Amino acid sequence: MKLSDISIKNPVFAWMLMFGLMMFGLISFSRMGVSQMPDVDFPTVNVSVTLDGAAPEVMETQVVDPIESALMTVEGIQSIKSSSKTGNASITVEFDLDRNIDVALQDVQAKVAATQRLLPDDVDPPTLSKTNPDDQPILWLALTYDKNDPEFLMSYARDYLRDRFTTVEGVGDIFLGGYTDPVMRVHVRPKDLLRYNISVNDVMDAVRNEHSELPGGYIETDKKTFNVRTMGEAKTEEEFRSIVISRRAGVTVADPTNMVKINQVADASMGLDKITRMSRFNGQPALGVGIRKQRGTNAVAVASAVKEKIEEIQPQLPEGMKIHVNFDSTKFIEQSVHELNKHLMLAVVLTSLVCWLFLGSWSATFNVLLSIPTSLLGAFIGLYFLGYTLNTFTLLGLTLAIGIVVDDAIMVLENIFRYNENGRGRIESAILGAREISFAAMAATAAVIAIFLPVAFMKGIIGKFFMQFGVTISIAVFLSLVESLTITPMRCAGFVHHGERTTKIGRAFEAFMEGLKVSYDKWLRICLQHRWKVLVGSLVFVAVSFVSIKFLNKEMSPAQDQSIFIARLVLPVGTSLAYTNAQTLKAEQWLMARPEVEKVYAAIGGFGGGISDANTTMMFVTLKEKPQRGKDPASGKVLSQQEFMQIARKELAKIPDVRPVLMDLSQQGFSGGRGYPIEFTLLGSDWDKLAKYTEQMMKEMENSGLMVDVDSNYLLGMPEIQVQPDRVAAAQHGVSINSIGSTVNALIGGVKVGEYPQGGHRYDIKVKLLDQGKPMDEIKTLFVGNSRGNLIPLPRVTKEVEGSSLQSISRSNRQRAITITANMKPGVSQQAAMNFVEATAKKMLEPGYMIDQGGSSKTFKESFESLIFALVLGLIIAYMVLASQFNSFIDPVTILMALPFSFSGAFFALLITGQSLNMFSMIGLLLLMGIVKKNSILLIEFTNTVRDRGTSEANAALIEACPIRLRPILMTSIATIAAAIPSATATGAGSETMRPMAICLIGGVFVSTALTLFVVPVVYSLMDKFKTRDEVREKTKQAFAAVGNEALDA
Repeated sequence: MKLSDISIKNPVFAWMLMFGLMMFGLISFSRMGVSQMPDVDFPTVNVSVTLDGAAPEVMETQVVDPIESALMTVEGIQSIKSSSKTGNASITVEFDLDRNIDVALQDVQAKVAATQRLLPDDVDPPTLSKTNPDDQPILWLALTYDKNDPEFLMSYARDYLRDRFTTVEGVGDIFLGGYTDPVMRVHVRPKDLLRYNISVNDVMDAVRNEHSELPGGYIETDKKTFNVRTMGEAKTEEEFRSIVISRRAGVTVADPTNMVKINQVADASMGLDKITRMSRFNGQPALGVGIRKQRGTNAVAVASAVKEKIEEIQPQLPEGMKIHVNFDSTKFIEQSVHELNKHLMLAVVLTSLVCWLFLGSWSATFNVLLSIPTSLLGAFIGLYFLGYTLNTFTLLGLTLAIGIVVDDAIMVLENIFRYNENGRGRIESAILGAREISFAAMAATAAVIAIFLPVAFMKGIIGKFFMQFGVTISIAVFLSLVESLTITPMRCAGFVHHGERTTKIGRAFEAFMEGLKVSYDKWLRICLQHRWKVLVGSLVFVAVSFVSIKFLNKEMSPAQDQSIFIARLVLPVGTSLAYTNAQTLKAEQWLMARPEVEKVYAAIGGFGGGISDANTTMMFVTLKEKPQRGKDPASGKVLSQQEFMQIARKELAKIPDVRPVLMDLSQQGFSGGRGYPIEFTLLGSDWDKLAKYTEQMMKEMENSGLMVDVDSNYLLGMPEIQVQPDRVAAAQHGVSINSIGSTVNALIGGVKVGEYPQGGHRYDIKVKLLDQGKPMDEIKTLFVGNSRGNLIPLPRVTKEVEGSSLQSISRSNRQRAITITANMKPGVSQQAAMNFVEATAKKMLEPGYMIDQGGSSKTFKESFESLIFALVLGLIIAYMVLASQFNSFIDPVTILMALPFSFSGAFFALLITGQSLNMFSMIGLLLLMGIVKKNSILLIEFTNTVRDRGTSEANAALIEACPIRLRPILMTSIATIAAAIPSATATGAGSETMRPMAICLIGGVFVSTALTLFVVPVVYSLMDKFKTRDEVREKTKQAFAAVGNEALDA
């Protein structure tokens, strides 16, 4: 018994099946998270190490090198990258995508712990953290305060606001930007140190020894147990200032009347540490608060909850304090999801009109349309249990699936309709029509699903993205098959009527279809008479279309107008924070004066906050929504985000000493890199040569006219004063080199010597030289203690040499490396830019030096390789599935002839509309491979059926079968095109990624349908002489009959 027979006999069961899929689909939909891109983990562990005052070279050789050596033995490592800066180093270990990050963290932790004994004695314990380069804050808030009290603002954010936001469901980490930690500042006075013959080491020893709280164990009595503690910590600032310095120049002072307290040689007070970063919101001093969501949570829901919390907190803030939202990534997500939902509804409407035109019956149209909610809502059940989110790939898959899921219902219903029009009753028509078409429906569905099997073998991030799209389509198409073979026949048997074709529009369209059928019959006969001419002509067409690929721009992802970008202002290395701040103000003033700009958040000193970031500013620039943007004064038109960025590059570069580097945030999320479409690393052994090649490469890239925002992480020129010991003089005065180094480090750089408790927090105690306002003269005022208890002026045992040093030293897989990034110039192909880089490197670099593509560049290269692999493997799998279904080696070849024509149509459509060949258009190509085979299957399957009924000659069978199948082929093809039109013509949020895929689909289906109707019959006719199907089937039937008769006789 056929599956359709069961549902026709049990209509209540079929209705309950439909309602059940819809009900549980709605429940699943309501519980799914929302994100812009699929949640993909980049398993990464970061190791941070601090050694106050150490130069980058020291951090590299004494800290990074031994840790990297130990980590190289950890399993599953993809790459190890490190960056050594003054006083700190960061080692990033990136693992394979399928590596368990928790296990990886434990392995890294064990190796780092084993390496601890090899590190310098005064290095801080390394800190480890799991990171994900894609886990950026979903919100950045700005906290402003009219009363210009930064210390109160920072303490309020740290002690109150951070805790309030942490309690919001789904919130992960909270970041404070432009924040400076409070410290107990011990600023020593050089003249007083000299007066009392006290060295800076004496002061530090006093704090370490006299400001401490130590456990003393327990005392037990018969009834009680007492905890014993030595309470030596100072509780107040006054008590801290009264700590006694019991040593002078390293020698203990025995006379208590001659002892000196800290306040006699230093100013000690609580206050902010040295300001190394600051931030502003729309020109007003502000503190940035970054909100990062927990993995797997709904970004939109978390952001909405945070905004509700802001509304709750705002009235409770101190007078003059406000919270502003300066960056909201979920706004674009909401807008793009809304656009996709709108296109989903429009696709349903257009598909309805197509179905009504072809069927001429509202009852039949309603029957077909009921397959859409059943399939799409049912798909949410599978997506929910797979842990997928509502993102660009899943929603695009469902939008484009509308035209596909109605195909099966259309095929079944149209066949039933044909029997009904020929005088059969509704129930009889439903039984016969469903039985006849069930094989073709199953074959077509299997062909679509089979094309996505290769996706499971695709590597890297592109495979993860393609997988979600493929799974979404496959679930929806499978459910549409189930629906068409169970629920659709039941509904046809119950309420479908064909009398509505007697309407004026129905009669007119019916007359048009009859005329088209007659014309098709005529041209089909002509094509069958000139088979080789048709075949050669079609192959020439395919060849010409494939040449058009050369003229298509190729990129990872098209730029999107998200109304926000980042402008990084880079000033010469060594620029002071004050000068960076002054130039940043000029940039802010220009931006705020533009009619397109809504708000600007500037982080001067970057987000790292180290002294080496003082020459950098990060600016979040939020534009008004495109309909609200004012017109550009120069051109008189409303600019897109990318057009405005191009103007901003030129204008910001006019500010003295400023080199702007702009980042389009829509390019992030496709790799674990920095978010630039061009990213590669120069590798080699000699640092000077690497620097030379970097400079040459960047010049070539800038002069090529292909790239903008060319930047690197190599910065030479950090002004440096090198204190060089005079070993002979030092020995004569009894001064050790170690004493010189520790004295300079403490007095100039500042050294942490303990922690001070206040208000439930513990703050660092830092000893440093009191700022005299003449930094270049400070070193000459220093004294260092010798072994005899005397203070020796530092200039007697050292000399100072001014020079420059590296700002940072980076390495990749244990090789010194310099990373270069860039954006493409508007209108330039990413492939062209990458080819230029590779050709330039090949010509420029000597043996032993090479480039390694990374980030988006690497992902782009892998995506094209993965696509070719998927297409070839998909073609093989499709052949195997079709061969199995048709029990023929020849029929699948005929069916697959539709594929080249679909690619031809897609390439021409992209070229005509000015779209690029990117990740989204490539998904469209993959989808085409599954869709366009349906038409061929309808033709070949019904032609075989006609031949099985007695018309043995191939051409005669084709002439009889193909015109009958013209209506369902046109109906399914036009329905597919209609469902893609809203996405192809989209202009709202996220439309840049929707259009290429939909245009590919429209072009491919249109050309493939037009040519398939003629070329596939021609190929079928030509290949017929190689087929032995009839003879083999007849012999097989006779053999089975003979075996059956023998069994009966026995």
